[in-house]
Amino acid sequence: MLEVLGLTAGAAAVYQAMLDHPGYSLEEIATHCALPPVQVHDHLDELSRLTLIRASAERPGQMRAVSPEIGLADILAGQEAELAARQAQLAASRAAVTRMVAERAEHRTAHGERLLGMDAIHSRLEQMGRSATTEVLSSQPGNQRPEDLTASRPADAEALGRGITMRTLYQDSARNQPHVTTYAHWLLSQGSEIRTAPAIPQRMVIVDRTQGLVPIDPADNRKGALHVTEPGILAALLDFFEQAWNTAVLLGATRPEDPRTNLTATERELLRLLSSGITDDVAGQRLGISSRTVGRHMASIMERLGAASRFEAGIKAAHRGWL
Repeated sequence: MLEVLGLTAGAAAVYQAMLDHPGYSLEEIATHCALPPVQVHDHLDELSRLTLIRASAERPGQMRAVSPEIGLADILAGQEAELAARQAQLAASRAAVTRMVAERAEHRTAHGERLLGMDAIHSRLEQMGRSATTEVLSSQPGNQRPEDLTASRPADAEALGRGITMRTLYQDSARNQPHVTTYAHWLLSQGSEIRTAPAIPQRMVIVDRTQGLVPIDPADNRKGALHVTEPGILAALLDFFEQAWNTAVLLGATRPEDPRTNLTATERELLRLLSSGITDDVAGQRLGISSRTVGRHMASIMERLGAASRFEAGIKAAHRGWL
């Protein structure tokens, strides 16, 4: 069991023996664990590096086991800190991509063009759709305006009519928007592929993996867009899209609860977002749901955890491996 915390099987056995038999010498531990003394010595070094054993004050020259409540809790806290650091690194990578795109928006070059206003965006989308030869990929987070979907239909219909492969990502919250589900089912009827996930990458459209359209301001796509063709930017956007696509589910499919935690995918993503320190409003924006819905989800999670506060819920969720 302790192997999941980074201990080798031998070190875990030695640690358990020291907990069960505090007075054992090195030779007695070796006999108990059926290990050569030299291996026991190596495992003691490993346990010492993990601060799971310390010098005994009662038996000079021998070691004592640190109680699991302290030693293992410290290891778990360290791993949680590493996980938080990895999540922060991923967030920084996403921010770097956004900055890269924004920097390219500062001026028009042969590889990028700044488009201002929805008319210019819709016009470029039509051009991109007509120039497509193989596929069109799009990520559509947040709420979708009916007028934007209506404006997209001619280009989508023309591309699908020519046999272009289309893959579209929506957030799970879109399942509760009738005009979005109506449009999505129309796309499905024309041979498109639709998937949803609790959180998806920023809004984007990528055609033939050679040109893309992304918002200048991810918080408000109506401010304008940047048309990009630089391979480096496109590779990063494609990577984000494919990662989200591989974890999303088909529109119409039921997203099952995790049998171990009884959490839905949205609840698990909400826990992860709130544990990173963001507010209810920001979490709701990321998931495409209201702050009130965020509160209802958290109330349900706290009830299942038996937690009286969000802080307590976060601790209990981490201890249960829900994060």
